[in-house]
Amino acid sequence: MTAGRLLVVGDLATDIVAVHDRPLTPATDTAARIAFRPGGAAANVAAWAAAAGAPTTLLARIGTESVDWHRRELERTGVTAVLRVDEERATAVVVCLVDATGERTMLNDRGAGAALGVADWDDRLLEGVDWVHLSGYLFFAEAGRALGVAVLDRCRTAGIGVSVDPASAGPLARLGRERFLALAAGSALLLPNLDEARLLSGAVAADRAALLLAERSGGLVVVKDGPRGVVLAADGQVLGRVPAPPATPVDTTGAGDAFTGAFLAARLSGADPLSAAKAGCAAGSEAVTRPGARPA
Repeated sequence: MTAGRLLVVGDLATDIVAVHDRPLTPATDTAARIAFRPGGAAANVAAWAAAAGAPTTLLARIGTESVDWHRRELERTGVTAVLRVDEERATAVVVCLVDATGERTMLNDRGAGAALGVADWDDRLLEGVDWVHLSGYLFFAEAGRALGVAVLDRCRTAGIGVSVDPASAGPLARLGRERFLALAAGSALLLPNLDEARLLSGAVAADRAALLLAERSGGLVVVKDGPRGVVLAADGQVLGRVPAPPATPVDTTGAGDAFTGAFLAARLSGADPLSAAKAGCAAGSEAVTRPGARPA
């Protein structure tokens, strides 16, 4: 079965990944393996969805200094890249500090990505599209908030489903729970990780958080719970928990994006939510076994 077409809207970044096998030592050197890699939550989702077989387009904003490299990296995984080139701002850069357990801490300079807005939109982007995914990073800047609301409105009119990933607990907390939920209203699928789900729902347990968010949003909610897999809820009930395949983590950067991309590709191929979650968990477990956030 041919997968439906996916449009992903949001962030693209250059990741500087520093893997260190001992704690950081202030005021001196800490040895690390450092590499430049393509990243950005929306771009990662697009790459994993395309690798899983879904025809995928990415809309993102980028600086002039790295547009050719990023376009090649996206096209390598099968993504159709619609990149708006910013003559004034550099491409977003994320410094990913990855410790011996694979856990990552990120320093984020959103650069050109923070300026992605309504002026970058073209209604022709929706032609032939079956689903739209919005990165939550859109909602952390004024221009992106306007774009996100506009895309949700266009999709509602066109009868196209929309998913939203809340993206990151820190900026999400600064934006505020009620404001985010109001901005994302109308989306059919919400994909928070456990920290984000706790913040948005006020519940601690993953199943309770998923259930409360599903009741609030009226759609399907998938709470990503790291190596424990995911919990799904919709229509007033918890649909189930899908475990993640065992994996030895090297770098957890982009694992949630890998899940989302593979999950959406499976759904666009006709899979039910629990089967799609199995595909997503497999991709997430694969993603953590090597540095970087994109498919091999």
